[in-house]
Amino acid sequence: MFTIEHDFDATVITLIDEGAPHLQEDVTILAFEDVVTIEQLDPRRDEVVRLTLSMAQLRDLAAALNLPEGSYRLARPDS
Repeated sequence: MFTIEHDFDATVITLIDEGAPHLQEDVTILAFEDVVTIEQLDPRRDEVVRLTLSMAQLRDLAAALNLPEGSYRLARPDS
């Protein structure tokens, strides 16, 4: 299950783990104009762990989900 909210400066997506015997904490994805931030509560430390990806890293991640094992470099459009 997931939710999508549109805030003033970001789109917020929350991924809710359900159905598995060992549920993980919710994952919150904040998509800004120039970066994407992924957050998840670490219950052992009782604090939010935050990871920030550039748009290039996000494109690489999206491509990697559909490729076999290996090393790749995606062609970048000229900006």
